[in-house]
Amino acid sequence: MELLWYVAYGSNLHADRLGWYLSGGRPPGGLRSYPGCRDCRPPRRTLPVLIPGGVYFAGESRAWTGGMAFYDPELPGVAAARGYLLTRAQFADLAAQEMYRPPGDDLPALDVAVTDGRATIGPGRYETLLRVGVRDGLPMLTFTAPGRASDVEWTPPAPVYLRMIADGLREAHGWSAARTVDYLAGRPGVAGHWPRPRLAALIHPVGECGSVKGTPSADRSRRP
Repeated sequence: MELLWYVAYGSNLHADRLGWYLSGGRPPGGLRSYPGCRDCRPPRRTLPVLIPGGVYFAGESRAWTGGMAFYDPELPGVAAARGYLLTRAQFADLAAQEMYRPPGDDLPALDVAVTDGRATIGPGRYETLLRVGVRDGLPMLTFTAPGRASDVEWTPPAPVYLRMIADGLREAHGWSAARTVDYLAGRPGVAGHWPRPRLAALIHPVGECGSVKGTPSADRSRRP
């Protein structure tokens, strides 16, 4: 297995955000610097994805403050996501950075996730790998928390983080601002904390949500 689909449902919906994981560095407004991947080339393809389940916000982000996005396949409805066609090594290095581990390990648990549908590397956030589908004969994988949404207290996301997710949804799916607000307003951790008018004011006007082609900015990409 050399290629696979990484399915992003949080801030990595935004292609420029993913670029910081691939190429390294600190994104604007973030509190954390990333070492980057061994292979920092951009994804070979991107596509909009809808997967069964839902997204919720919990915990405290060390990169953005506020709640972090997690995926629970047992939640009702569908989660809007984005598929990135990456190499196995890129996915392994991306997952390692999300887990606050050093990149460079080929992540043998990937094979378990592909075969069994699930592999738990540790108890922490984003340390559970899930297979959420197959596209063009290649597995579609994501990572999330080990438990369910109902197991934890929901916490509202920070404005900069939520805005990045909103921009990524519009970038990936071509949604209007109104549809983006409709989707985000019902997410656990957003509902009850982010009134719809405030959420609507957060959304970028059309044409201001970054790279629409799913390629990280060229001035940040290092060459292999």
